[in-house]
Amino acid sequence: MNHVSEPTLAEIQDARSTLNGYIVETPVWPWQDKVIVDVMGEETAVLMKLELFQHTGTFKLRGALLNALNLTPEALKRGLTAVSAGNHAIAVSYAANLVGTTAKVVMPKSANPIRVNKCRNYGAETILVDNVGLAFAETERIEKEEGRFFVHPFEGKSTILGTATVGLEWSQQAPDLDAVIIPIGGGGLCAGIATAIKLLQPNCQVFGVEPEGADTMYRSLVSGQTESLEKVNTIADSLGAPYTAPYSMSLCRKFVDEVVLIRDEEMQRTMGMLFQSLKLAVEPAGAAATAALYGPLRDRLRGKRVGVIVCGANIDIQTFANLAHDLTLDL
Repeated sequence: MNHVSEPTLAEIQDARSTLNGYIVETPVWPWQDKVIVDVMGEETAVLMKLELFQHTGTFKLRGALLNALNLTPEALKRGLTAVSAGNHAIAVSYAANLVGTTAKVVMPKSANPIRVNKCRNYGAETILVDNVGLAFAETERIEKEEGRFFVHPFEGKSTILGTATVGLEWSQQAPDLDAVIIPIGGGGLCAGIATAIKLLQPNCQVFGVEPEGADTMYRSLVSGQTESLEKVNTIADSLGAPYTAPYSMSLCRKFVDEVVLIRDEEMQRTMGMLFQSLKLAVEPAGAAATAALYGPLRDRLRGKRVGVIVCGANIDIQTFANLAHDLTLDL
């Protein structure tokens, strides 16, 4: 049983003040062109939270940096460690560099080389292992033997308070939303944003979205307990957390109205659509929320004022070209 208290609005506001000057207040863009109007109608307002413009290319910096800034000087001297397929490792590497300490990050060998290189460019030592399971084990060893602070990718109050600052900004930039759509990997982003949204806009519906091949939160909310997967099967490696964790799951359980599932093909098509329409080249996870709007939530949210987050864009040109569906073929 997890006894960590839920984030309060005051705590979220304090977290945003702590991060002030270190992070970008990412913009909200009203999406109004023919591509979205043809699908959702002129009566639907789609307000895109463009978190891909955050430092390091994703929302992950908020939680990683808040963890680092909350450490004692003694803990900072020992450094940070993290496990990640890429985005969280990049954020922890950046945060460590920013606060003047070191980072040792563990990544699966399948991680995109551009993400590994970003970590190294920020000064982190990178350790590549065969799979995510081994990565978590190696990070645990580093934490115990070297005394480094383990910055969890989606669990823990500081991590959640960091992601909650996205929801705080969003509510200030786009009040009176009818619904928001948030991707779920381990659940840290969704837990934080959902908490902030429900505190500030209690009547706003919150939809989480997962790939069919990485549906740990969906399964957890059905069963009422944390669940894990023997194998993750999705192109969205940023959404491929193999398990859920108690604190983030408990917040999703309380503040998320529903989790919907999407196919990889829907993300691929949406990657192409976002590039064609908004000139955004996003990773599959960055297209997930929009894919849910176009797919399972289309009819339910037509005519509503809907917030959709574009959460990240750490992808190389060749991988993007290989994955994105070319919508010009349909014209």
